[in-house]
Amino acid sequence: MIEEICKAMPVAVKRVYEPVSRSDGARVLVDRLWPRGLRKTEIALHAWLRDLSPSDALRKWYHAQPEQWTLFRKRYLKELSRPEAEKDLQKLYSLAHKRTRLTLLYASKNEMHNNAVVLRDLLDGMRKPPRGTGPGALRSMRMRDAAVRRR
Repeated sequence: MIEEICKAMPVAVKRVYEPVSRSDGARVLVDRLWPRGLRKTEIALHAWLRDLSPSDALRKWYHAQPEQWTLFRKRYLKELSRPEAEKDLQKLYSLAHKRTRLTLLYASKNEMHNNAVVLRDLLDGMRKPPRGTGPGALRSMRMRDAAVRRR
């Protein structure tokens, strides 16, 4: 039932610097840092979920090694299972259920590979991040990776 509702609900990702659109629906910023040069009134946010962003260490590591997308994605999903992220993750799931359209905002210049893309994929499957690295977690990761490749 939940999966049917969520498949009908489109989740978009968009750079926060792009103009606000009526079709954005609920706009959620998923970066830890406020985007440079923007005022809060300019971006029409429904929520700013800081704890869903990658840790500073992971963000800096990936910025220095952008070719490591798969490893970044794996580490980021593991970070999302931390207790600090749980509250914001529940807020995100709640927004996804309440709205007909959800747009995840990010500041990164890399439009194909960023944390908002990982969160969108997570919402598309409406699965929580894996809790470990056992066979179940590995199977979940492979299923999500296969879904991304099909797009």
